[in-house]
Amino acid sequence: MTFEADEPHAAALSPDALNAAALSPDALRADALRAGRLVMVDIPGPTLDGDTAASLRRHGIRSVCLFGKNVVDADQLRALCADLRAVMGEDALIALDHEGGAILRPTFWPFAPSAMALGAADDPDLTRRVNEALARQLRAVGINWNFAPVLDVNVNPANPVIGERAFGSQVALVTRHGGAALAGHDAAGVAACVKHFPGHGDTSLDSHHALPSVTRSREELDRTEFAPFRALLPGTPAVMTAHIVYPALDPHAPATLSRPVLTGLLRGEWGFEGVIVTDSMGMKAIDDHYGRGEAGVLALQAGADLVMALGRREAQEATLDAIARALADGRLDPAQGQASAARLSALARRYPAQADTTLDPGADAPLFARAWAQGLTAYRDPVAPTPGSRIRLVAQRRVTRENVSEASVDAATLAAELAGVYRVELTAFDDPADLDWAALQAEGVPVLLATTARHRQPALRGVRPDLHLALYNPYAALDVDAPAVLTFGFRPEARAALLAWLRGEARAPGRLPFGH
Repeated sequence: MTFEADEPHAAALSPDALNAAALSPDALRADALRAGRLVMVDIPGPTLDGDTAASLRRHGIRSVCLFGKNVVDADQLRALCADLRAVMGEDALIALDHEGGAILRPTFWPFAPSAMALGAADDPDLTRRVNEALARQLRAVGINWNFAPVLDVNVNPANPVIGERAFGSQVALVTRHGGAALAGHDAAGVAACVKHFPGHGDTSLDSHHALPSVTRSREELDRTEFAPFRALLPGTPAVMTAHIVYPALDPHAPATLSRPVLTGLLRGEWGFEGVIVTDSMGMKAIDDHYGRGEAGVLALQAGADLVMALGRREAQEATLDAIARALADGRLDPAQGQASAARLSALARRYPAQADTTLDPGADAPLFARAWAQGLTAYRDPVAPTPGSRIRLVAQRRVTRENVSEASVDAATLAAELAGVYRVELTAFDDPADLDWAALQAEGVPVLLATTARHRQPALRGVRPDLHLALYNPYAALDVDAPAVLTFGFRPEARAALLAWLRGEARAPGRLPFGH
């Protein structure tokens, strides 16, 4: 499907003209077009239908974020991106959360390791090459903006949303690998976007569901959360904001809506001149407390360049209408809006949304396999059962996708893979609280517990299998009272590295990238 080239921008209105026009229909139409320039939306499915294309044109939208619902295969994705660019023009920004590990929407390319697997390997050149390969995947289909890398310093082991998405819990480690990731993206011609500014690593709440707060002092924030962001700003084309309150900077508003944070700190004190994009305004941290339209205006007033208005068309329209009215009645400075539009155009021109069909994402499979293997980490001196022996595998029957993360490996698949090494008897559970550990261990065969869920499970605290296979949340190794092997992810490449270790064919060379 193809679409006509985009319509030209409406001419900018001066402040005097805005005041004279007040809220006339003509003014609202002009400002609605410019409002669309400051808004990123998502689209319903894997093709660009006529109604959605008309909406993008009508509002002058130039930025779209893609999700799993938009992804079928490489040819389809390339066609979708071409159609989006035909509608949105050469300033099109087409984005995806393509971090590695659990945060990968396409399932038809080799899977890159999670950030924490790379932190455990602690080879910055490897991190650079992995991120260059990640970006090449996107460029092959015409996606020009990746919402990665994560620069959160994951100092809270109970963090429900970051975990293995971070490089680790140490500032130097995160900064070292964050810089390598930025360099890899730039080399491949895809815009990176560091997140979640000013830092999501010390939260115990998930901003998808609630409004977290980080109560550290400014001095503590400078030493920890802020440090990687500030150090890497010279090589950072874009920053994504966090829906988190930092009372040391602003006791009232989350960073996304805070002028002291976005304009005072990031623009003023640190001198950042790149793009500031909000995280999704549909997350409950914002939607439940401020409402979509008003929150979009507040984010732009705070200093954001682009408001991520995701979700139903009505929610997108509410944001667009609110921003258009705020531009028309003077609550938003037109000059600031033009500066934001210029930053967004510069980003799109530097990293154009044009597919490079000469790239072969499959060629990076050996690199990703090697990177997963280098991150494999032993904890408490684990010893693998003898290949060919009988074992009892205990694993969760099925783990569905949740928020940003994709579905994990199921118990039957894991048992089938382990059957290439052992004689496997499977105990699949739905709720770990239902497990009878005394009965499991009475058989006298080694019990291997595989943890495959995003969240740590309280029912597993203190249990004592013979070996723990930590295939997702690495902090589960702190709960289970057993030697462990940590993969920092459940993807096939991670499981292949684990199987090689179990067969005695490979070591676990990684180093735990967080305290214990």
